[in-house]
Amino acid sequence: MMNDPLASTLSNIWNAEKVGKMNCLVSPSSKIIKSVLKILKEHGYIGEFEEIEKNTGDCLEINLLGKINKCCVIKPRYPIKFLNMEKYEKRFLPAKDFGIIIVSTSKGIMTHNEAKEKKVGGRLLAYCY
Repeated sequence: MMNDPLASTLSNIWNAEKVGKMNCLVSPSSKIIKSVLKILKEHGYIGEFEEIEKNTGDCLEINLLGKINKCCVIKPRYPIKFLNMEKYEKRFLPAKDFGIIIVSTSKGIMTHNEAKEKKVGGRLLAYCY
């Protein structure tokens, strides 16, 4: 049994990127994992991904572009207000406007920049640069 599927997925992606692989197969898949991968795809960190049905469960095949320096989950999942978002940008990202922090808000899963524009807070999920 897996304790944190999102952490496992992001570590598999990061390990495959470090080795230089062109694609990565992760299991299991969930709505949160798919929405985090969708955000990473929109920002150009990964390529296309597709869901593959197997006998043991659904898997995701992710095409890698070699653009990820680091991607990890944030534990514990800190609750934040949109006014305090800069504090966590300094903590998890190497420079201003370099990388993204993925936040789970009441309006869905989005990046920290979108959350600041919409003036909503939430819980920190992951970061990538």
